[in-house]
Amino acid sequence: MNGSSVLVIAPHPDDEVLGVGGTIAKLVAGGASVEVVIVTKASPPLYSEDVLVTGRREARAAQQTLGVTRSRFLSFPAAGLDSVPHRELNAGLGEVFAEVRPDVVFIPFNGDMHTDHQLAFNSALVCSRPGSAWSPRSIYAYETLSETNWNAPYVTPSFVPNVFVDISAHLETKLTAMRQYASQLKEFPHERSIGALQALAAHRGSTVGVAAAEAFVLIRDLR
Repeated sequence: MNGSSVLVIAPHPDDEVLGVGGTIAKLVAGGASVEVVIVTKASPPLYSEDVLVTGRREARAAQQTLGVTRSRFLSFPAAGLDSVPHRELNAGLGEVFAEVRPDVVFIPFNGDMHTDHQLAFNSALVCSRPGSAWSPRSIYAYETLSETNWNAPYVTPSFVPNVFVDISAHLETKLTAMRQYASQLKEFPHERSIGALQALAAHRGSTVGVAAAEAFVLIRDLR
């Protein structure tokens, strides 16, 4: 998983922390350059200007906590990617891939309940096609509490992880980053709570014999 250039694709602010926060902190500590791109923008009439400003301010603070090298924000409509021609989303993400030329990419899981996540997954794979000048070496799909686990078992794709990252030394950094998303945090036992993140990290870690872990589905790995 180690790479000099890492790109995390988050459909919305906080997805990057929920799914990859501990791994980002670990990769940064190991010397990697990690960039995060938030694909959507909270726009009227669904969202007020305050929601946009708050979300981006919180995202920058959270990503700074994790040590992210650069935060990027695209302008596709939040909760509205299904209204965007697929080629336009491909082109928007393609520009990011062409500039970053990532070795490793983290993308949302295609079985997530939110359509924005599914479409971001599809476009990320289009941008990662083998043979392109910026095709990444490794691609991992991450899980997002309150999205990945809301699918319909045996009907939609199920998240069955086959890669685990030990984040025991970086869990507190992940939780501190998530606390920057004050507008999104809820009280436990809500899934978007600090307690739920701790529980998931402990659960994923216990399955592989460590105190805390993040889990991923490996999409591609070129050795």
